[in-house]
Amino acid sequence: MSNLISLLSGLLFGLGLVVSGMVDPARVMGFLDLFGQWDPSLAFVMGGALLVFAPGYAWLVKPRRQSLSGMQLPAPPAGRVDARLVGGAALFGVGWGLLGICPGPGLALLGVTMLGTEQPLIALFVLAMAVGLLGVDRLLAAGA
Repeated sequence: MSNLISLLSGLLFGLGLVVSGMVDPARVMGFLDLFGQWDPSLAFVMGGALLVFAPGYAWLVKPRRQSLSGMQLPAPPAGRVDARLVGGAALFGVGWGLLGICPGPGLALLGVTMLGTEQPLIALFVLAMAVGLLGVDRLLAAGA
């Protein structure tokens, strides 16, 4: 049941990205272009998402050991900032700034691409993302 909930949540998230136009790298690049032709539409999408999310979060913010579906929740990670966190955030930011694509929209775009309606190079982006995810796991395992 939890896999079904996860699948439906992911599909809803991806559909929201596609409907809002946030899978369009040109729109994201326009949002990041503060001193040129700035496109504020991403800010409105994020603000709308916060308006929907905030009441539910306020209701759920009390500490829980289980999700609403009954799954065990892991303990929150330590709140420290280390080199891995800063490096990962920087890498994410550089990639997002250069391409206008991050993992969520990348996967949504892959689904749209499979329908033959979007950018064919998105599969290369998702492949590179998968290689990076697997590579960091191996790197961390080797260093431990």
